[in-house]
Amino acid sequence: MESKKVFITGGNRGIGKGIVEGFLSNGNEVLASCRDASKFPLENDRLTVAELDIADAKSIDNFKNIVESFGPEILVNNAGITKDNIFLRMSDDEWLDVIDTNLTGTFRVTKLVAKGMLKQKWGRIINISSISGMMGNPGQANYSASKSGIDGFTRSLAKELGSRNITVNSVAPGFIATDMTDNLANEELTKKIPLGRIGNVEDVVSLVLFLSSEDANYITGQTLVVDGGLFMK
Repeated sequence: MESKKVFITGGNRGIGKGIVEGFLSNGNEVLASCRDASKFPLENDRLTVAELDIADAKSIDNFKNIVESFGPEILVNNAGITKDNIFLRMSDDEWLDVIDTNLTGTFRVTKLVAKGMLKQKWGRIINISSISGMMGNPGQANYSASKSGIDGFTRSLAKELGSRNITVNSVAPGFIATDMTDNLANEELTKKIPLGRIGNVEDVVSLVLFLSSEDANYITGQTLVVDGGLFMK
């Protein structure tokens, strides 16, 4: 894969950290954002780390100069949060915090980056979604709604940007082994997965790298599921 400039949100842990490592190992220059840059777990000569709260419009505005200076050709919208609760007990704050971060945050970051891609007449946008947005999960009405929204956003944006050689796709992971899912990895869940195992971060990273490459230049507007067969449409 030819070296590119890649911007990854939420790159400090879990899937995001794996995506950062994957692009770096392929020789790319990476800009990674998180809420606290002082705690970022990686160092590399080709890695720039900057603080960004994608749920905060002011933080996005302050990030504009960094994006323009870096000039990303590939964007991975990975940052997201969960605030689970059963629907009747879910507060407005729990609903809005998840929607504002996962969905509105993705909208704001993409708008910030897409302008440069339009000028370059080339770009790759990969949004990290979830099978929760497709199949739903009890206690995750807010999270499922935000991820379903990302898939719809992906399809609309793909139609708007396709004529400028910019592809837009979603990657929807199932249960992936991270610190956020440690308490979910049990035998009962594994039995529901046809491949018989919880996914690895690398299973997601390899698909993100593929979608970012020229090998995927005729794939756009799609939601690609990485879940070992747990949810089949």
